Amino acid sequence: MVILLGLAAAVLYGSGDFLGGMATRRAHVLAVLTVAETAAVIAALTVAAMWPGQASLAGLAWGIGAGLTGGLGLIIFYIGLATGPMSVVAPVSGLVSTFLPVAVALAEGERPGAGVYAGALLCLVAIVLASSAGDTSAVPRPGRAGPGRAVGYGIASGVSFGLFFLLIRNAGQSGELWPVAAGRIGELAIVLIAAAVMRRSLLPRGAGGRLLLAAAGAGVIDVVANICYVAATRTGMFGLAVVLASLYPGVTVLLARVVLGERLRWVQRAGLGLAAIGILLVAA
Repeated sequence: MVILLGLAAAVLYGSGDFLGGMATRRAHVLAVLTVAETAAVIAALTVAAMWPGQASLAGLAWGIGAGLTGGLGLIIFYIGLATGPMSVVAPVSGLVSTFLPVAVALAEGERPGAGVYAGALLCLVAIVLASSAGDTSAVPRPGRAGPGRAVGYGIASGVSFGLFFLLIRNAGQSGELWPVAAGRIGELAIVLIAAAVMRRSLLPRGAGGRLLLAAAGAGVIDVVANICYVAATRTGMFGLAVVLASLYPGVTVLLARVVLGERLRWVQRAGLGLAAIGILLVAA
């Protein structure tokens, strides 16, 4: 079950990031995140209230901490997606975000079988290969960040996401849905704080229905991804859940290729192929 839930989280994270990244190319990142996180809080609180089970103080505290950390990561990540190639920022972020949680899982004594080790290693190598790209956009755009800055955005957001994966796992030990809702409240809080500090409008100016729908959709999809991830950490090995969920950049890369026409170099294609092999080894 951990494999299915981890992969579901990866697909949902990647899809949500793509929608959010597209929205930030037409509006400021904080305005997009305000819409996305507001929709996410509404969705998360609605589901949590309808689901049986009570909230615990410890779970809510871990969840809010995860949300504050993850919200900071989202701000950095979406800025990277808006200014640099998606097919560079997303894979680097996914790779970096696995290091801390996997190290914690090993320190806690998790020892999977040889096949799982081999599959997880292939997945990590796959993310590295997928991130080996220069300017991948089909049509060069003025004002876009170069590969170096794109990698920097990926590393910074990846560190924040790694902490988020760890903290929301701790929160999920006391329940699945209320900690996720608390996390979304924490993310919305840090977005509002950042908007106030930078004196940014909380709504995209002149935003059309499609932009608002994309931003809100990104937030709701991310909530479902969080639920799948927390459920994965509760049903199987934490390290395995993190590695599988961190494959989300592959989804973002594929969507960028299909929708935006961003080119995939042969090393990126090889990375996606290795990811598929790694998943098969993990599932064997």
